Amino acid sequence: MIEEQKLINIEIKDLLSQAGDFCKSGHRLVQVGCTKLPECLEINYSFDKEYHFTNLKIQLTDLNTEIPSISNIYWCAFLYENEIHDLFGVKFKDIAVDYKGTFYRTSVKRGFNPQNEQP
Repeated sequence: MIEEQKLINIEIKDLLSQAGDFCKSGHRLVQVGCTKLPECLEINYSFDKEYHFTNLKIQLTDLNTEIPSISNIYWCAFLYENEIHDLFGVKFKDIAVDYKGTFYRTSVKRGFNPQNEQP
């Protein structure tokens, strides 16, 4: 049996409150991932509670927009956020541990978005 997994589209301004609500209700952060689409970069935040997944989706259309870090809510998020910064060029604000673009050593900067193309 396949269970429903919720996918909720949110605005950037709502990320911290949504993540805070998940934390207060006992959800754990499972992963943060980024995908380059023709029209945007899509950032997905996956949370779990009692084996039920809920995913928050942000569509980033302007790489100059800063995403607020959720690492002050889920400390381990700094790993995902540094990875997404290094591989896609997404800017995160107030990361708990900010590697400033040196989290990964890569032969090509922003390997999944090398020209730092606007979606």
